[in-house]
Amino acid sequence: MEPETETKCRPNRWTIAIAGTLLQLALGTVYAWSYFQQPIMAAGKWTNAQAAWAFSLAIFFLGLAAAWGGVNLPKYGPRKLAMSGGFLFGLGYLIAAYALYTKSLPVLYAGYGVIGGVGLGLGYVTPVATVAKWFPDKKGFITGMVVMGFGFGALVMTKVLAPVFLAITDNDLVRVFSYIGIVMLVITLAAGGFLVDPPPGFRPAGYTVPASASSRAPAGQAAVTARQGILSGKFLIMWTVFFLNIVAGIMFIGFQSPLLQDLLKKTIDPAALGDPQVVAGLAAAGATLIAASSIFNGLGRFFWGGLSDRIGRVETFRLILGTQIAVFIALLFVDSPLVFGILVCYILLCYGGGFGSMPSFVLDVFGPRLMPVVYGTILTAWGCAGIVGPQIVAFLKDNFSQQAARYTFTTAAALLLLGLVLTFVMRSGQYAPEQAD
Repeated sequence: MEPETETKCRPNRWTIAIAGTLLQLALGTVYAWSYFQQPIMAAGKWTNAQAAWAFSLAIFFLGLAAAWGGVNLPKYGPRKLAMSGGFLFGLGYLIAAYALYTKSLPVLYAGYGVIGGVGLGLGYVTPVATVAKWFPDKKGFITGMVVMGFGFGALVMTKVLAPVFLAITDNDLVRVFSYIGIVMLVITLAAGGFLVDPPPGFRPAGYTVPASASSRAPAGQAAVTARQGILSGKFLIMWTVFFLNIVAGIMFIGFQSPLLQDLLKKTIDPAALGDPQVVAGLAAAGATLIAASSIFNGLGRFFWGGLSDRIGRVETFRLILGTQIAVFIALLFVDSPLVFGILVCYILLCYGGGFGSMPSFVLDVFGPRLMPVVYGTILTAWGCAGIVGPQIVAFLKDNFSQQAARYTFTTAAALLLLGLVLTFVMRSGQYAPEQAD
């Protein structure tokens, strides 16, 4: 029997890709956390580290839930997992609103961090793994496009949702988080409902499966198991490189607004820092940086994912890591807020690039059969980096306020250097158990 072609298959695969991108866009609003970091600290009289734990926990549980979701995606199907993830994510915002009303850190952690984070993980892994099955002919391009939506989420939050809701509620964070939660429920449930797997034997018209891409084992050789893949040296190196790139970028995602405001304060008369207009201007500058960097975060997923199709996955990661080292070193000598913003945007371009390149890298190395499980598991690197990155910066800001930025940049450069070294032992060939890892 001939495989089904795109023209015989309903729904259209581009509709599914757009729905997956929209779902990612809603989930990506989590990257606007630094927009709320200081207002939340002020509302609850909490420290940098205390407030940042909500974001760290959200990313940590994202990684754990993505790993579980990747394993169970074949069992439950993409629609159920995506809609469940969207529901939990929206619920997390609603619980966070209650936490702000009661000024309860544990409730904030449980709602935004744990419940919202689990929703993020289930929602994130599902469209990536599902859309990749519909586009075997455009792996890097299409996975880059879908995760690009996640990168653009902070732009939507800081320039659309948050300003509108802050204006109509007179800066009432409790109501703002409540309204955001409702919007997230509507968008994620609607988008998740479109996600389905392609029919058996599907391949796009004109596409021929390359011999090297087959997930079948050669005659007489047992098929590679998910356990073998996850416990392999290839996986460990890929996980570590991914983790190090994320740590460097997520430091800025969690604190880019406060870091920029600290730099701007050096150019302002200290006596004017109590002026509400000055405070509002600093917050607006931080929001602008979040919005701009989110664009580069999104574009990076698309750009680097597509570039990896042309130059190779390993070579792409070398460029991502190597160029960032130079940028972080340059940040040690930057006093201009404008230059600072430009460099942060490039870091976020590379941060997004890791997410745009990794799905197709996993497909190349472990094949489509193991893609959901291995990719879901590799996202635990994101969860771990979500704890490490923000907490490093929070600790430095709470304990070394004057030197926090310099220590942050130095730490990031060192981590990226380690990642760059590891890329020279990475291999992009398909994994087989008999290979030396």
